[in-house]
Amino acid sequence: MSSLRNILKPLMPILAAVYGLMVIYMTALPMADGNEALGRQVLTWLLTLIAIALTYILVHRVEPKVFPVAKQFSLRFPKPAIALGVLLLAPLWCVAEGYVVYGLTSLIHTVHLEPISYTPEELHEDLLASIHAVLLAPVLEELCYRQLPISPFQRRRTQVIVCLVMALLFGIVHVRNFLGASLAAMLYGLVFIWTRNIWYAVILHAGHNLTATLLAVYCMLDLGQIRMSKMPVIILSDAKIVVAAVVLAIVGLIILQRESRDIMRKNETKI
Repeated sequence: MSSLRNILKPLMPILAAVYGLMVIYMTALPMADGNEALGRQVLTWLLTLIAIALTYILVHRVEPKVFPVAKQFSLRFPKPAIALGVLLLAPLWCVAEGYVVYGLTSLIHTVHLEPISYTPEELHEDLLASIHAVLLAPVLEELCYRQLPISPFQRRRTQVIVCLVMALLFGIVHVRNFLGASLAAMLYGLVFIWTRNIWYAVILHAGHNLTATLLAVYCMLDLGQIRMSKMPVIILSDAKIVVAAVVLAIVGLIILQRESRDIMRKNETKI
């Protein structure tokens, strides 16, 4: 087992990336021709659920047997209050990511932004797609691109290096959104390494995608103006969204701080 471990360990980032690309490609096959009918959407959801189940077994049962150190990372879902606190941080990250990508891209070439407009039909299609993007894709992608490749390594420095490599590979998978996806993947990976729990990364990822969906509804209802570039993908929110994201993040931090205090008090009581 030790010889197998020594062979597989340095290959884990590549193996995880190949595995992730394979399962994501398989789940997307029903809509490969651009047809996003409800039946095909449902088939994609089912395939993704199967892929999540198989990947969960892989990281929960198989990987710890090959790499016992993988048990350092928990697969236990956090308390609802903590999950809510993390989720409320996601809108600020979604807004900040747009401005960071815009700033970095502007250093290289001029970025042409156009106001986003939605018809009811387009919004309906996006809302259907968001079911997968919010509830399913983040779980599968975080298990494949964070839990699977990072957990076999014990040293924090090595984990961060693997996190960076996986962030670049994750960005390549997202093609037009390479920079934004890479930055997001780096953040999710660092959160995973810091918290030792993949669900915090999943919640941030899902919250980011949920925010993007709500921005589409925001535009459809003509509540404000969101500007967008399609190549690369950049979304710039207006002042109202920025303020709302900051307020939600503050509330989320307050919740997390209270929960942290409660945990510390319980630990002190046990002592």
